[in-house]
Amino acid sequence: MEAAESAPEESPPALEAPAPTDDRLFLLKGGIFLGSAAAAGMLAGFVTTLSLAKKKSPEWFNKGSMATAALPESGSSLALRALGWGSLYAWCGVGVISFAIWKALGVHSMKDFRNKMQSIFPTIPKNSASAVEWEEALKPK
Repeated sequence: MEAAESAPEESPPALEAPAPTDDRLFLLKGGIFLGSAAAAGMLAGFVTTLSLAKKKSPEWFNKGSMATAALPESGSSLALRALGWGSLYAWCGVGVISFAIWKALGVHSMKDFRNKMQSIFPTIPKNSASAVEWEEALKPK
């Protein structure tokens, strides 16, 4: 009887922490999903805007799509160049800001960053009670 009491209890497999490789695979799948969703949204927005511009004024759309003597660069190549430079500036700006915050906080890993943010910002309550009663806030006075 003592042997049975001294044996450590095993937890069910559902409660065990996932292996590090499972974590990385989950993050990779999540990153691929978010990246593909963002790319699909950007492509849909660009195509919708382009088709709307062509439908609104096809004459001006065709003038802007080819280079002429008056306009040495077509509108589409100018827009593509502007998009490229804007994207480069946006990526570099976010990278520089992220790096500056990372160094200013003095963290060395994402766990350190999470702990630092949790110590700076207040905790979010996990109860389901809303801080604002919407029925009270939206009812007519």
